Amino acid sequence: MQWRALVLGLVLLRLGLHAVLWLFFGLGPSMGFYQRFPLPFGLQRLRDPDGSEPVGPPEGPAWLHRPKRGPEGRLETPQEPGPGMCGQAHWGYALGGRGCGPDEYERRYSSAFPPQLRAQMRDLARGMFVFGYDNYMAHAFPQDELNPIYCRGRGPDRGDPSNLNINDVLGNYSLTLVDALDTLAIMGNSSEFQKAVKLVINTVSFDKDSTVQVFEATIRVLGSLLSAHRIITDSRQPFGDMKIEDYDNELLYMAHDLAVRLLPAFENTKTGIPYPRVNLKTGVPPDSNNETCTAGAGSLLVEFGILSRLLGDSTFEWVARRAVKALWNLRSNNTGLLGNVVNIQTGHWVGKQSGLGAGLDSFYEYLLKSYILFGEKEDLEMFNAAYQSIQSHLRRGREACNEGEGDPPLYVNVNMFNGQLMNTWIDSLQAFFPGLQVLIGDVEDAICLHAFYYAIWKRYGALPERYNWQLQAPDVLFYPLRPELVESTYLLYQATKNPFYLHVGMDILQSLEKYTKAKCGYATLHHVIDKSKEDRMESFFLSETCKYLYLLFDEENPVHKSGTRYMFTTEGHIISVDKHLRELPWKDFFEDGERDQEEKFVHRPKSQEFRIINSSSNCNRVPDERRYSLPLKSIYMRQIDQMVGLI
Repeated sequence: MQWRALVLGLVLLRLGLHAVLWLFFGLGPSMGFYQRFPLPFGLQRLRDPDGSEPVGPPEGPAWLHRPKRGPEGRLETPQEPGPGMCGQAHWGYALGGRGCGPDEYERRYSSAFPPQLRAQMRDLARGMFVFGYDNYMAHAFPQDELNPIYCRGRGPDRGDPSNLNINDVLGNYSLTLVDALDTLAIMGNSSEFQKAVKLVINTVSFDKDSTVQVFEATIRVLGSLLSAHRIITDSRQPFGDMKIEDYDNELLYMAHDLAVRLLPAFENTKTGIPYPRVNLKTGVPPDSNNETCTAGAGSLLVEFGILSRLLGDSTFEWVARRAVKALWNLRSNNTGLLGNVVNIQTGHWVGKQSGLGAGLDSFYEYLLKSYILFGEKEDLEMFNAAYQSIQSHLRRGREACNEGEGDPPLYVNVNMFNGQLMNTWIDSLQAFFPGLQVLIGDVEDAICLHAFYYAIWKRYGALPERYNWQLQAPDVLFYPLRPELVESTYLLYQATKNPFYLHVGMDILQSLEKYTKAKCGYATLHHVIDKSKEDRMESFFLSETCKYLYLLFDEENPVHKSGTRYMFTTEGHIISVDKHLRELPWKDFFEDGERDQEEKFVHRPKSQEFRIINSSSNCNRVPDERRYSLPLKSIYMRQIDQMVGLI
């Protein structure tokens, strides 16, 4: 018995020593991410509705308060800690270290990622895609989605038209097959790509009595058809032989057919903002809702613009651009922010929440990506103004990511008119934003925000749909295999080449394999804590999540051998950036040009001739007289312009 008492005494002594070290020096061993989410910000509840003081520390996290600014308008930063010390809110601390944490951070995550392990992860990502794709083709095609638990197909819910979660997305047009086309090409599977394209051409029709969301049909279906068309017609064939024998632009004609069926959404709307849904046979339903979200109405310009410039028909780009301008003109005069839900007839903001997640996310994304593709200066100007408003009113916490004390930066949801905090949750869609920041060169802030979302992933092995940063707990518990965190991880690795992001990708891969794999595919997590599943595999799992994971580990992929020549749509479809998309092919066909109230041309094509613009030519360093006045953080923009020959 004496030896037991001795062992117990030693254990208690060691625990006591660790406690002293933690309390006084921050030198205790790291608990890592696997035990808990180590962000001890002293978070408090908001003031109760009756006005009583909340229980908790008097200050609470800085995220609850608007940023303080000095005389010159710069964010005030708390005094930096002494050498070798940093506060508990330092991101190095949050990523597994105690105290200042860089050594622990480097030891854990920035070690070399062996080539053999990288190849293993690449093959695991490819195998994940193949398992989901093959099971969809075996058990679900030609239906839209796969139910991976019971190995069945899923189509529109004809019995319940109000089931928008299903009917907005599923249009009875083999959605998963269409959405996955360019992933097959990027993975170099030419035989399956060619087979899939022929299946789409021969079996998919849009002449269906299906009421779908304009946004979802555009980004998932229209975007994929355009991406696959450009892959087929690219004379260089960088992904291998993806040419289709006797191909006669069928995918482009299908894209045109679908877009024409979506056009009624833009008619009979007083603002120019489209209706959210159309019936592919009959147009806008008689009982259609006059309210739409900003992202849904304002994130059509990339796909519609590509289609217009390939066809030489300005109609599609014009209606999409008109919707973007209409939304932009409704922004708050005080903050420059937009809300998340608007009435398309009155222009009244029904939803006044402004944030970076659902309802607004891809609106900002497409302002920038439209400029990258088309080179229209007004798109860049709108994005720069929007980004400045975001930084001024949504960003909370200290100014620098890994310097100074205080809470790490976070982007919160505020009232569009006054910038006041509206709630204390963020949603998983916001995890796209670090990737967007990479594209404009704001890499430091991207690193910091990405770390916040990765910390949540490490806690649950998934990203809950909503996470309450005040309560440090999920508000909405499901995870539908979303790609946004993976996308940002991939883009940050491309920007930094830091092997930390390979470790992140490996964590995500292993979590998906462990928690979401089902009998016939990968299933939505119904509950990120108990890991229960729902019988649904959304199409974006194959078109985005698997694609970005594969590209993260495939260093030799042609995408990475071409510099900045490619861009991804909001659905992850790859588009080559070249001179043809920065030209207006219809300008030689105008009889007359009227100018609207903003002094922009209203295009009037001379004829209805269906002209195909060959998208296969390469355009390296083609001279052009156009010049753009770029913002201060413009090195990435300048590289893009140089790549397509505009500078």
